[in-house]
Amino acid sequence: MQRTIRAVAGGLIAVLVLLWGTVWLAREAPNSAVGVAVRGVAGLFGGAAAPSAGIAVPGGVQIGGPFHLVDDQGRAVTDASYRGRWMLVYFGYTTCPDVCPTELQTMVAALDKLGPEAASVVPLFVTVDPERDTPSVLAGYVKLFDPRVVGLTGTPEQIAEAARAYRVYYAKATPKGSSTYLMDHSSFVYLMDPQGRFSALFGQGSSADDLASGIQERLSQKS
Repeated sequence: MQRTIRAVAGGLIAVLVLLWGTVWLAREAPNSAVGVAVRGVAGLFGGAAAPSAGIAVPGGVQIGGPFHLVDDQGRAVTDASYRGRWMLVYFGYTTCPDVCPTELQTMVAALDKLGPEAASVVPLFVTVDPERDTPSVLAGYVKLFDPRVVGLTGTPEQIAEAARAYRVYYAKATPKGSSTYLMDHSSFVYLMDPQGRFSALFGQGSSADDLASGIQERLSQKS
């Protein structure tokens, strides 16, 4: 019986990971069968992802790429602006009620655990709500966590470009009876190497120790 349960669980995990790799399709056809399925998977990951020191990504799934955004000081930046440093990237939004602040706190705590080596890592918080998250709003938000965190925003088209590159799902969601909206979004922390290449993926619920050890391992491999 236990062997059967393990086999079924392993199969489900494999299917979920592969479906996650197609999240970007939801942006092009949100009302299609694929779009609906992807939103469901994203919700599962966003709400109950197991802690991980690094999630394995299916072969052939490319993560990361060029982006053109604006930082929290109003300066135009691209992915090339951070060459020579590791990028720790998280997509969220400033009015996120729980997940985003928790993940940012975890990122900052992980950097603290790295000590002097944290100087080679730049933590980036990319908004999925550019309508409300202007540079000044982001500046006030990220400084609540740590002065090292850089907030990034842009036009809706620029945010969509960055989200597609990182396979990020996001969509407006208006609760019944509410006059304002929330943002549904996937919740992963991405580690990119100094050349801008994907290095590691951490799921929601990863601890600061998970992040720190995962980052340390990659830094050691590159040294």
